Amino acid sequence: MDRAHIAIAGAGLAGRLLAWRCLRAGRRVSLFDAAPRDDTHSAAMTAAAMLAPLAELAVADADVFALAQRSMALWPAWIDELAADSGREVYFRQQGTLVVAHAPDAPMLTRFTQVLQHKLPTDQRARLQQVDAAELAVLEPALAGRFSGGVFLEGEGQLANDELMSALAAAIDRRGGHWTERCAVEAVQPHQLHTAQGVVDADLTIDARGVGARAAWPALRGVRGEVITVECTGIDLQRPVRLMHPRYQLYIAPRPNHRFVVGATELESEDAGPTTLRSMLELGSALYSLHPAFGEARVIRLAAALRPTLDDNCPALVQRDGVWRLNGLYRHGFLCAPALVDRLVRNITG
Repeated sequence: MDRAHIAIAGAGLAGRLLAWRCLRAGRRVSLFDAAPRDDTHSAAMTAAAMLAPLAELAVADADVFALAQRSMALWPAWIDELAADSGREVYFRQQGTLVVAHAPDAPMLTRFTQVLQHKLPTDQRARLQQVDAAELAVLEPALAGRFSGGVFLEGEGQLANDELMSALAAAIDRRGGHWTERCAVEAVQPHQLHTAQGVVDADLTIDARGVGARAAWPALRGVRGEVITVECTGIDLQRPVRLMHPRYQLYIAPRPNHRFVVGATELESEDAGPTTLRSMLELGSALYSLHPAFGEARVIRLAAALRPTLDDNCPALVQRDGVWRLNGLYRHGFLCAPALVDRLVRNITG
């Protein structure tokens, strides 16, 4: 079975990571997706791609934190291997996260800190560091004098999702993966994928279609997420910044060339339409309150997508009816996918 043929339904983040890692393990891989490979409307392409196990623990459980910790151990090596396989560099940083709040919202930051201190394992609590105004200014000079202090979450990171997805596509091609785009998968069965172009036989089938797998997994639902990408030459940030707000936590993830991915909205809605005016105004005004230089930022992109989610908001990897199914990544895709993919590939390869 060393050259076993693996057929994967879905070429989002999980599907691409699975295809790449299976090819690296010496398997033959066929990948199918209803969208073109350069589609920018998927959940993976509509994300800030922050790697924030500590910050997310405030709203997640211990299982998600464990997956996140495993993924954080995998990402540095995988980024290097991906560069070698694809010939492309992927923006990846691991310089922590800064969490701040304006004076009226300071109690929210205090509450956030207390929740994390309670939920973090004892051996991880030193990674949560309260900083005063002077220490904050050293961490983020652009924010000097704007906040009386904050919380620094050591070891958290981020990557550029568009660069990662492009590099994965190139690596899959270079390693001989067979990719069929614009081909919807209608059903995933043991040893067979039923597609719009016919039936595909395989030694093993994997379903990673996200919301598209709902017919086979009725508990799945879509949760709407929205982001804006801006370009602002008047400010530099060294790491992701989270701003506490009465309605949400705004996050600002820096990218190369003075670009920033900004988000916060999470709506229990399966509307996959364009970004709403309300969300754009809320995100824009909160961003401006972080630093007035953002008032001159150019809006590069507005995007919205549905994140595949299960009832407990936890990612799931199960084998059911002879098919492996990886789904429900919710808002934790980039944070948890490597751990789940690694677990599945190890199971496949023994």
